Amino acid sequence: MRLAFLATLMLATPCAAADPPKKPNILLVYADDQSYKTVGCYPESWPWVKTPNIDALAKSGVRFHGAYLGAWCMPSRASILTGRQPHGIQSMRMDGPYPGSTYDPKQCPFWPALFRENGYHTAHLGKWHTGTDAGFGRDWDYQVVWNRPKHPENAGAYYEKQVLAFNGVEKWQEGYPADNYTKWAVEYVKGANRDKNKPWFLWLCYGNIHGPSKPAARHKGQYKDAKVPLPVDLLGPWPGKADYLKNTLAWKKTDDGKILAGSNGEQVGDEAGGKSTEYADWVRQVNECVPAVDEGVGELLAALKESGQLENTLVIYTADQGYAMGEHGMRMKIAPYDANYRSPLVVSMPGTVAAGKTCRQTPNAPDLIATFFAFAGVKPLASLHGRDISPLLKNPTADWPHPCLYEYTGHDFGDDVAKMLKEKPAGAIYQKVPWYTAVVHDGWKYIRYLQPGVPDELYDLGTDPEELKNLMGDPKYAERLARLRESLTAELKRTAAPAAMLPPAR
Repeated sequence: MRLAFLATLMLATPCAAADPPKKPNILLVYADDQSYKTVGCYPESWPWVKTPNIDALAKSGVRFHGAYLGAWCMPSRASILTGRQPHGIQSMRMDGPYPGSTYDPKQCPFWPALFRENGYHTAHLGKWHTGTDAGFGRDWDYQVVWNRPKHPENAGAYYEKQVLAFNGVEKWQEGYPADNYTKWAVEYVKGANRDKNKPWFLWLCYGNIHGPSKPAARHKGQYKDAKVPLPVDLLGPWPGKADYLKNTLAWKKTDDGKILAGSNGEQVGDEAGGKSTEYADWVRQVNECVPAVDEGVGELLAALKESGQLENTLVIYTADQGYAMGEHGMRMKIAPYDANYRSPLVVSMPGTVAAGKTCRQTPNAPDLIATFFAFAGVKPLASLHGRDISPLLKNPTADWPHPCLYEYTGHDFGDDVAKMLKEKPAGAIYQKVPWYTAVVHDGWKYIRYLQPGVPDELYDLGTDPEELKNLMGDPKYAERLARLRESLTAELKRTAAPAAMLPPAR
């Protein structure tokens, strides 16, 4: 009788000791200097581009129109590590021989430390470009880091022997770096070098496709016969655009009609100008650096599936920024155009993220970080600049009223931005490109340069995705321009930008 009573009680009473929902793992795969045109699932890609594993990831998740994560390597990564726009990142600065940089961890805390405090195991693998202090033991439980600011003499070794710090212990590492990073990442996913009882966050930073763009031996020549059309504005003119484009022109036409690379001022990496590489050969070479990363994505997805973690892992594929492939005469990042700035963005988590969908929105770096906090169930820092894009991951066509803010403040951050704009506004230029703020909303882009005298730009990205026609001054778009200016002002104020960055009242 007593046993029957106990059995009845167990059936009628909810289990008080039910396990709490398991927190998701987060895998952020970060390529380097990657144009969205080098990813096969993007309609703008060359028809011969093959990225089967990234494409498969897109089929299992959401492919965004792209992302605006940063103008170049350092600010992009700083925004990822802080969830803030460059103007809100205190103490970060360039220091010493290029690419030297530094920061004060007390003034500039990186959020992975907070994830550690909330039960996550955190890991970083690969390239580092954000201060000589890479954060092992504070931000990262496990780290294999190529610390470029700490070793400027090895900063150009994207495809060769590297100085790596394994959990703080430095040694030289042979082999093709992308393959090394993939190996260590796969081992980590399968359980090596981590606490298997904790959810994990892994930031995997490949050095591909950054110049000098040296493909792995197995991929060299893969696209040797590919046809490469010329961008319509490769040699100009650029009507309606600022005069600085004359100084960033990175191509020249020979008397016999060949298009050759010229110098674009890159301090580390680019060799095309010095070698006068033909345009088509350079495009093929850059694209041949992508398969090593794509193979890495495939190996990681296989490891997640084999270890039973696929459905509990948010996978994000993106790059620090885009890279102009001749558009607007450029062979560089930094400029405000999609060709230079916009990177690919694919997000997947079977059963949680919509499958096989596209989203017309373009999140920025702080948006990604706000989303990580939401997925992890960790209370975010009050100072995050981003918005949680989880609604778009569930319904990619959902109404999204928020504009996307992005900016370029050279190598300056935090209070140094306001100081520069106050003391040397004419000096608000870096790598030949004037500083700017920009906002994208409802398929339109408004660019406001922060150097006096440089005219603003307005583009309808729906009808002019290559940004060839500046619509500033056209009275038909006066109302649209006014709304975009209001959006830009609101976003800058929301993120506590200095007054000098705000558009003037009209």
